[in-house]
Amino acid sequence: MSLEGALFVRKSRRDYARKGLTLEELSQMLWCTLGATQGRHKASPSAGACYPLDVHVVVGRDAVPSVPAGVYGYEPVAHQLKLLLAGDVREELCEAAWGQDFIAAAPVTIAFLSEFERTTQRYGERGLRYVFMDVGHMGQNIYLQAEALGLGTVAVGAFQDARVTSVLKLPAHLKPVYLMPVGHPTG
Repeated sequence: MSLEGALFVRKSRRDYARKGLTLEELSQMLWCTLGATQGRHKASPSAGACYPLDVHVVVGRDAVPSVPAGVYGYEPVAHQLKLLLAGDVREELCEAAWGQDFIAAAPVTIAFLSEFERTTQRYGERGLRYVFMDVGHMGQNIYLQAEALGLGTVAVGAFQDARVTSVLKLPAHLKPVYLMPVGHPTG
């Protein structure tokens, strides 16, 4: 699909078929967030190349062949997943997001987490603004990549920060800023 085609059909999709993602689909979805492109550059732009965002992925039971249910950290340099927490936590994540049931239904949810200090130490308080710009760039990449692969997603900012932090067992320096469930759309 061309970029123009992806932009034309892009929309928020909240209804997912009971079908998992292939490892290749998950891999491509993660690469478009922080994957290496040229030199130290990554697939998403970042103010001052500070890259304040980390990406975790919540994988449901039987959601991706050869990837057990759990919470994984995406390691962009090696382009691999690191298991952080075993088990299917989609229901708990759904509850932390005010019961938005499509989060529990999606085979995977990509979570954007920020270490704000990576940007604010360089830009001061204005760096907070830049972090959210970075989130927008990365979210748009997810939307367009999902469309190109025949997948659907929706950006979710409505969640309880403390509960998402607890469900994902995040360290204190990482703050949840965006959730993007991904799956095969039903329509």
